[in-house]
Amino acid sequence: MAKAIIAFMNPIPAPARPQPASLRELFLTFTWLALQGFGGVLAIVQQEMVERKRWLTQEEFVEDWAVAQIMPGPNVVNLSMMLGSRYFGLAGALTALAGMLALPMVVVLLLAVVYAHFADHPALHGALRGMAAVSAGLIGATGMKMAATLKKHPLPLATTVCFTLLGVLFVAILHWPMIYSLLTLGGLGWVMTYRKLAP
Repeated sequence: MAKAIIAFMNPIPAPARPQPASLRELFLTFTWLALQGFGGVLAIVQQEMVERKRWLTQEEFVEDWAVAQIMPGPNVVNLSMMLGSRYFGLAGALTALAGMLALPMVVVLLLAVVYAHFADHPALHGALRGMAAVSAGLIGATGMKMAATLKKHPLPLATTVCFTLLGVLFVAILHWPMIYSLLTLGGLGWVMTYRKLAP
């Protein structure tokens, strides 16, 4: 009984939330992410930030990714700056941005030189098509992982699935510009969620 009272009076603090220990770790992490992202880095970022580093929960990742998508510029660059700023302010945002761009830019320039010499080679075209298929598979798998968070959304699951299908319809079939799709579905989703959460 005495031990229970002591434990109640002196609770064990929750373990500290994992976060980047330094600007150097932030830079190296985003450099490594960028170097893995052939054809898109969504799958790699989700795995690294949520599953490996655990700097974000799955719900936080979905929310941050949604914000990064509606901001101008590349999604993952926006996300990197958001995370860097969250942990280290302006210095963190600039460090994460440098990690995303510095070494990958050098690699892209070198690959452009190589591609200029071998652009007509059939093996190169086959390799690029294969990499595109892998990228599509990775993005699809990540989408399935992210879809699990819809269960915790304030709107009913059927409503969120309808929004998803409408998004595919607008972008893939009707070829609406992304900004119109985001304003239409994002605005409607925001209003419905706000009304659901309002007291």
